[in-house]
Amino acid sequence: MRLLIIGRLNGELITASKIAMNRGAAVTQADGVAQGLSVLRAKGADLIMIDVGLSIRDLVTALDDERIRTPVVACGVATDAKAAVAAIQAGAKEYIPLPPDPELIAAVLEAVSADGRAFVWRDASMERVVKLAEQVAKSEASVLITGESGTGKEVLARHVHQKSNRASKPFVSVNCAAIPDALLESELFGHEKGAFTGAVARRIGRFEEANGGTLLLDEISEMDVRLQSKLLRALQERVIDRVGGSAPVKVDIRVLATSNRNLLDEVRKGTFREDLFYRLNVVHLRLPALRERPADILELAGHFARKYAEVNGLPVRPLSREAEGLVRANPWRGNVRELENTLHRAVLLASGSEIGPDAILTPEGEAIGHAMGPVERAAQVAEAATRGLVGRTVAQVECDLILDTLDHCLGNRTHAAKILGISIRTLRNKLNEYVDAGLTVAEPGSVRAAAAYG
Repeated sequence: MRLLIIGRLNGELITASKIAMNRGAAVTQADGVAQGLSVLRAKGADLIMIDVGLSIRDLVTALDDERIRTPVVACGVATDAKAAVAAIQAGAKEYIPLPPDPELIAAVLEAVSADGRAFVWRDASMERVVKLAEQVAKSEASVLITGESGTGKEVLARHVHQKSNRASKPFVSVNCAAIPDALLESELFGHEKGAFTGAVARRIGRFEEANGGTLLLDEISEMDVRLQSKLLRALQERVIDRVGGSAPVKVDIRVLATSNRNLLDEVRKGTFREDLFYRLNVVHLRLPALRERPADILELAGHFARKYAEVNGLPVRPLSREAEGLVRANPWRGNVRELENTLHRAVLLASGSEIGPDAILTPEGEAIGHAMGPVERAAQVAEAATRGLVGRTVAQVECDLILDTLDHCLGNRTHAAKILGISIRTLRNKLNEYVDAGLTVAEPGSVRAAAAYG
């Protein structure tokens, strides 16, 4: 975590700096906005903390002009309410009152480093992907992560970084689809002063920002084929050339890449270099679509319901049985991203002690599956259920059924055995097998915990 403090280090700002360093942040200081921009161009940062007495609007405007996307937090004396409001209006993300509260600073640092992303899974198909990801995480191999939009490719990439030997170093992500081709080269490799119109000073690129750590090239299939040759050289030789520069710059990075397309098809079409494909595809992690990992759906829905209740200061409500049925049956073409948005809406719209089916709506306010008749809806449910079983053994399906039923009964084995239609002795024998295999089994009065990683 790299923190840049802009403002003279005296009094409360010294205290804030010490608190941040005690929490593991690497702190750099600049007296004013101009010096702070110079530090950002030369070294980069994950978070900027600026004295509210300085021109926050000038800083935010300069960051926008130079396409530097580092979040800004303002800080000032606790009684200066007008300055706090002005700072937020000028573009600061948060306001921290001084003298600083250690827990508040820790929370801000944690929010930035975690980036609001929790890694939650339960389905066996995801377990296989995560196991392979963690197996290769400590290597230096490039990793290609593929999957439909919204499946969580960047979340998995961050998990690989956190499990790697570079976890204490920067994780830098570049969305290749969001940056125009004419600017992407400068974004990746940096530029020298005067290299092009608007290059007011030397600026390091994302390769240099990620030095020692991990660089994620998000949606790399969107990169222009002419830039791919320069990227290939950087990956092969671990050197880059700044735009307008005269000397190569060495970098030490581990590269991860994501794509929602089949890159082999792009190679055949001539839109993606074959040599770059094989350079990136040392390890391939394919994230299944959410509809292919049914055990994850309710787990994620519960996670998002808790998350957005806390974010919005609302009571945490479970999904009703009817709402769970709707969530399970939906095909989730937008995958985890669509599910997250749906649950966010549901948390805001729900009333009573549960989130009911009337709160599970589309962005237009229609009920999920509203346009389908009962026959179509039943077919959709059957299709989703069947798709989730394909490729799995009978023993795996039986295991999930038994453990899910035990969860539903809050660990009551007698009740679970009756629902399953087996003897309590058979159930106990099965559960003993699962425990011996290292699986978690719900104890009476509880359910299993989800696997979650920040």
